[in-house]
Amino acid sequence: MLTNTRNKIAFAWNFIFDHEVSPLRNIPDVAVRHYALQVLGAMWAVAASVAIGSYTFFAASLLGHSVLIAAVAITVGTLTTAAKKPDVFMRISGRRHDGEHE
Repeated sequence: MLTNTRNKIAFAWNFIFDHEVSPLRNIPDVAVRHYALQVLGAMWAVAASVAIGSYTFFAASLLGHSVLIAAVAITVGTLTTAAKKPDVFMRISGRRHDGEHE
């Protein structure tokens, strides 16, 4: 099984990176083959970087949005409580509220 897996990996590697095995072998000029392989390599490096960067940005964006949503929820809760049960805030302050302004 290990030998079979090793052979599959070697075949895949050679199919992509060996210009005499890959479909690039059909390009007659070796320099053009090499250039095509370099362009493909650069494209995959950029694609992988963008993908990893977007995954990382997604995590930061998710965290940032969660904080914003929590702030909105706390603000709505505070304003609703202030409108409906303002005495709650007097209990928090430790002062007595006799209904008179000081």
